[in-house]
Amino acid sequence: MRAPKRIAFLASETPIAREALGRMTAAYGNLPPVEADVIVALGGDGFMLQTLNATRHLGIPVYGMNCGTIGFLMNEFAVEGLHDRLAAAEETVINPLRMRATAADGSVTEALAINEVSLLRAGPQAAKLRISVDGRVRMEELVCDGALVATPAGSTAYNYSAHGPILPIGSDVLALTAMSAFRPRRWRGALLPKSAHVRFDVLEADKRPVMADADSRSSTIATTVEVESVPEIRHRLLFDPGHGLEERLIQEQFA
Repeated sequence: MRAPKRIAFLASETPIAREALGRMTAAYGNLPPVEADVIVALGGDGFMLQTLNATRHLGIPVYGMNCGTIGFLMNEFAVEGLHDRLAAAEETVINPLRMRATAADGSVTEALAINEVSLLRAGPQAAKLRISVDGRVRMEELVCDGALVATPAGSTAYNYSAHGPILPIGSDVLALTAMSAFRPRRWRGALLPKSAHVRFDVLEADKRPVMADADSRSSTIATTVEVESVPEIRHRLLFDPGHGLEERLIQEQFA
């Protein structure tokens, strides 16, 4: 991108991130996001997800600097040379998922997820889920600890820990992954087109409650959960050359 002149810095509440905010503000100043050309997020991956969700209406790119632990969505932190790094940064556009979870009383919870929408058993017994794709029942009963739908950007997060596939960042697919599947035994999931509409129906919901969760932020006990990609929402992420999401996804598979 062309060198931005107006930068907004946002930081998580951790001591490391707050100290970094002070140093960056002293060096470059700080504007409100609505007045900026680019947002620089100081924190970890969780804070980056928060920042993308909170600022998506602005339509401006976000450049993360790692002040957390893993920092998969972040660039290396350094005070010096920020303008040059932003000018050379490469942009990746990702689309979130929309979760629509309906509870037994008919109440509906909607939330967006950049990484994944997950369903987890909320009681001592395994969950029983019916899975439909585009209105067609594909699995009458999955007995499991849970299941999730992940985007390519989120495929190395919870999805990968559940033994789901790593998806190339430019692929128009979603990963449907089971967690500790008991029946069908060892069922690992499926690859679905990005346009797919996925519905989970919780069977025996009173006896086997299930919690629906979007990026570990919006949680609710649900009887049905619908998931679909939202192409009209575009999250713009900036990465240093040679360290973008596509390269990181490849590296992760050879780690």
